[in-house]
Amino acid sequence: MKYSVISGDIVSSTGLPTQDRTFVEEKLNDLLQNLKEEFNVYGRIIKGDYIECVVPDASQGLQVALAIKSFVKAIPIKTAANKSNDNRIKQFKTHGIRLAIGYGELSRYKPEEGIIDGVAIYLSGREISGEKTYNKERIVIKNTLFFASEDEKLNRNFQPLLALLDVLISKATSRQCEVLFLKLMNNQEDEIAQRLGIGQSAVNQHSTSVGWNAIEEAVNYYKFIISKEA
Repeated sequence: MKYSVISGDIVSSTGLPTQDRTFVEEKLNDLLQNLKEEFNVYGRIIKGDYIECVVPDASQGLQVALAIKSFVKAIPIKTAANKSNDNRIKQFKTHGIRLAIGYGELSRYKPEEGIIDGVAIYLSGREISGEKTYNKERIVIKNTLFFASEDEKLNRNFQPLLALLDVLISKATSRQCEVLFLKLMNNQEDEIAQRLGIGQSAVNQHSTSVGWNAIEEAVNYYKFIISKEA
């Protein structure tokens, strides 16, 4: 059986004040609970700023990854930053989290014991650890969404798609990301409007601005290709 396993680390987490890092971790815990309820995802947080998620239905991997991405970008960080950390705070608000989807088998998967081992998690973890977001002098971020499998054809098909999605979401506002997250969690626009306390027309406008139609097409394409592979 093959899985989509998502590994991710918060961008510039060390640049966030302590109370904001704590707040982000609390929000991530809420997120993982929501993903478990909606997609049967097993997720865990490591050292407060690194997450690992197993998506049992591998075809939902991109949908879950984009839900994580949009959720983190919408986390309201309001603490005033020190001047030396201004760029790191800006990078967090722009990118939120770097994510890699590893597609493959797991030799051992026992969520009740916290055990995840195998090709899929190795691939996703390698993508994240191999992509440095900064050096000693300045932050350098090129991409924050990756796909890795043992099938080079799949890799070639998905990586340009994820790069385009990365650009779309990096340009999205916090409110647009809130709407995007709720849509990726399979909520209807009237439900989103009620939850956010805004009109349905505003929800529709935010959806259009963030490029929902293209994002939905990409999610469905991933589902189609991965379902065929499985």
